[in-house]
Amino acid sequence: MIHQLLAEFMGTALMIIFGVGVHADEVLNRTKYHGSGHIFSITTWGFGIAMVLFIFGDVYINPAMALAQYILGNIDLPYFIIVSFVEIFGAVIGSLIVYVMYADQFKLSEKDIDPVIVRNIFSTAPAIRNLPCNFFVEAFATFIFLTGILSISAHAGGVPGMVPLGVGFLVWAVGMGLGGTTGFAMNQARDMGPRIAYTIIPWQKRTTSDFKYGLLVPGIAPFIGAIFAALFAKFYLGI
Repeated sequence: MIHQLLAEFMGTALMIIFGVGVHADEVLNRTKYHGSGHIFSITTWGFGIAMVLFIFGDVYINPAMALAQYILGNIDLPYFIIVSFVEIFGAVIGSLIVYVMYADQFKLSEKDIDPVIVRNIFSTAPAIRNLPCNFFVEAFATFIFLTGILSISAHAGGVPGMVPLGVGFLVWAVGMGLGGTTGFAMNQARDMGPRIAYTIIPWQKRTTSDFKYGLLVPGIAPFIGAIFAALFAKFYLGI
């Protein structure tokens, strides 16, 4: 159990290093790839998550996926609770590592970049703030995402590398098709860990961390999507 929890911690941290790192690279001044755009960012998220799965194997790196596994009877309630907190903590640490990596660029960007844009390097935010719609999008995107992962895992047939690559392409597709409204968090650790990290980094022009949105939309909606994904996988797909 300790080994698996360490894998969840390190895997989530590495996912965030790839994901928050690419947003810092794209947004901050004086980076090599400033202004590269959303395709650059989404592709890095997809490849980064694939690499995490190659390195750490059978990890959830997502409390919503852990909930789906609990509903499917693969883990018990205490493990679901513990692994969810471990993943969020891993995301905090991953975010702080990104801040250290890009400390010079953060300093050079303090006067020029909107504080909200800097916050959005770390956490997700809607393109248009409409909480009922935002909630639906995150729940539905998570349903598609987790159903896809469960299907990929069930039909991989033991082929080496099939699951990491399949999940990487799935992240890419979901990001492109469903990410334009809320930023496709689909994962409480992905959003809450970096959001917490944003509140503690030494950034002078800080704006609110917007925990109201963070707790409601990327906090609760992925659990709703996970419930429907688990039920759909069990009773329709027979997983």
